[in-house]
Amino acid sequence: MLTLGLTSRIWLAVQPIDGRKSFDTLAAVVTQTLGRDPLSGDLFVFVTKRHNRLKILAWHGDGYVLYLKRLEKGTFAWPDSTTTDIALSVTQLALLLGGIDLAHTRPRKRYTRPEHAPDS
Repeated sequence: MLTLGLTSRIWLAVQPIDGRKSFDTLAAVVTQTLGRDPLSGDLFVFVTKRHNRLKILAWHGDGYVLYLKRLEKGTFAWPDSTTTDIALSVTQLALLLGGIDLAHTRPRKRYTRPEHAPDS
């Protein structure tokens, strides 16, 4: 069974990409458009212009991994945003892959650990 290695952050690229893009060109999009490090171990999620194909780029220590999901019918519900990317949780990624429109979901309140300010 393949796993995504969900130990890092997940970034969803808001703007659709050309479906022909592969490892190196997606890594360039991560660097130049999203302003992030493709070698960070984070997952980067992209959708094609037709919204029927989704790509996930990840760095796994010694090389890139590219996951592709093509829908036979329907489209992925892609969020609108004024930013170039959106941070997702593992649960949100699973919902997106499962065909759920994140704009029509409402998370219940949960405990979140407060972030610590770095010592000065």
